[in-house]
Amino acid sequence: MMRRTTHISSDIPAAASCLKRGGLVAFPTETVFGLGADASNAKALASIFEAKGRPSDNPLIAHIASPEWIGTLASTVPAYAQDLVDAFFPGPLTLVLPRQPDVLDQLTAGLDTVGVRMPDHPVALELIASLGSPVAAPSANSSGRPSTTRWEDVQADLDGKVDIILRSAATRLGIESTVLDCTGSSPVILRPGSVTLEDLQLVCPDVGIAESAAEALGRSPGTRYRHYQPNASVYLVSDRSEIIQPEQSAFIGVSKPTGCLLEYLAEDEADYAKHVFSFFRDAERAGITTIHCMRPSVKGIGKALLDRLERASW
Repeated sequence: MMRRTTHISSDIPAAASCLKRGGLVAFPTETVFGLGADASNAKALASIFEAKGRPSDNPLIAHIASPEWIGTLASTVPAYAQDLVDAFFPGPLTLVLPRQPDVLDQLTAGLDTVGVRMPDHPVALELIASLGSPVAAPSANSSGRPSTTRWEDVQADLDGKVDIILRSAATRLGIESTVLDCTGSSPVILRPGSVTLEDLQLVCPDVGIAESAAEALGRSPGTRYRHYQPNASVYLVSDRSEIIQPEQSAFIGVSKPTGCLLEYLAEDEADYAKHVFSFFRDAERAGITTIHCMRPSVKGIGKALLDRLERASW
């Protein structure tokens, strides 16, 4: 792989120009940082997979600056999907829809569907609007590693592999978008995220959940391969008494103090989700090899958080 000179910048027009030339730009969203390329440039899309070490059969998400752009990517939009767009765009929701024939296979991993999302972040929206066409972007990290919520973490993983990292404050939500299959008669959650089942049911009461990993496999990013894993062993615990050798380990969760060498005591599960990936990386940098995570609930944002923690502990 050709080594690139990575620039840390706040210059959005320059970043958009880089995308137009086929370059790679890491940019903030409300969820995590994305690694962006022009979704209509096959060579640029291939560069995403090369930079991340990402398997080519793992589809990318197309990020848009306006709901009006959906028709350039999707051949049909069911009425219920339009209701979801009206309710949650911009926001942390990705809709999987039937693709237009001219959408590149490199974007969809050869599937007959395409994932579409409109991020809720001013930098992301300005970047995409400046390009004037959809931006393909997975999370901006090495494949299998924790997603990045700070630009410094993007630099740690992808320095020399991307052209520009847009400097910004830490992301607001901390875990990736909910992915919703909208190709059937009713929507099905393929990957839980910051838009919860309860949120979706307010708009579409018959929303379902993929009954097995096999149902979600391949149709959604983040469901096929190792993900979110730090260079440390991750253990889920249900009580502080389960923590082993606290003086040598790290802890994160909604809890009272644990006596661990490094700990983050979250205010609630939303705060837990916001900080979990950055905490994994902080523990790594501190040389800690064991991370204990309090098991979250299976409702609301807790379900998405539990999904990430279970994958991190595989």
